[in-house]
Amino acid sequence: MAGSLLRGLWHRWRRYKYRFVPWIALNLNHNPRTLRYVPEESKDKVISDEDVLETLLKVFQALFLNDFNKQSDILTLLPEPVKSKYQDLLAVQHQRVKLLENKCQQQHIFKPEEILYRTLGFSIARATSSLISAGKGVFVTKGLVPKGAVVSMYPGTVYQKYEPIFFQSIGNPFIFRCLDGVFIDGNDKGISKVVYRSCNGRDRLGPLQMSDSTWLTSEIHNPLAVGQYVNNCSNDRAANVCYQEFDVPTVFPIELKQYLPNIAYSYDKQSPLRCVVLVALRDIKQGEELFSNYYTIVS
Repeated sequence: MAGSLLRGLWHRWRRYKYRFVPWIALNLNHNPRTLRYVPEESKDKVISDEDVLETLLKVFQALFLNDFNKQSDILTLLPEPVKSKYQDLLAVQHQRVKLLENKCQQQHIFKPEEILYRTLGFSIARATSSLISAGKGVFVTKGLVPKGAVVSMYPGTVYQKYEPIFFQSIGNPFIFRCLDGVFIDGNDKGISKVVYRSCNGRDRLGPLQMSDSTWLTSEIHNPLAVGQYVNNCSNDRAANVCYQEFDVPTVFPIELKQYLPNIAYSYDKQSPLRCVVLVALRDIKQGEELFSNYYTIVS
């Protein structure tokens, strides 16, 4: 009994130690390949914010159009400038619905991972990691991820550095710290899950969702929202992706916010919503696991 308890504690420690500051400080020099040095002037940008935004809009719009039957009902409640963008698509959709009703057929809806593959040329999914005792990991399940592509997103509640996160952080290996001290809690269980769902319901505007909460479930609508399960690299497994912070612009289409897997803890916060994407450092082939750098040193 005692032996199994000790083994369980050892496995938990192996997963949690990368978040334990004293352990990190003592082991930095022993793991040079797990460090990423970021010149201060670069602000941790591998690709431009414009490229990140373009990718997210491309994927989110493809997801939106894939489920257009339901989305067309939401569009009728939006301002005219928004509806005008989809005017032609709405007309085509109404004709298609009538045709399907006459033929007693149903529109084919693709799975989110299929939409990702059709849009960016690859798909990803969670599976048992190739690292011993690492739990889940994220793999490229189809296609090829080109260097510089946005391959995933880190979901979760966004906390400013002065906001309460102590209780959520206890035993939580999914707390991500941004360069400016902002935290993202990517845990999909326990109090973290409750907090995210509460904020998601708070910010909802009628039928319009301002963020995506499906990453908390097994039925994920945004196939990119699995970044919290990307494991740390090692001396044997070099990083093939890196984290990049991205602030959602105020002009982000309101109808596509339902796919953003992040939400601000404070309702009245005026700063842009912080997201973190993972960017490919090299071409990543089908079957490969994604590995990142947990430790960033800004020089």
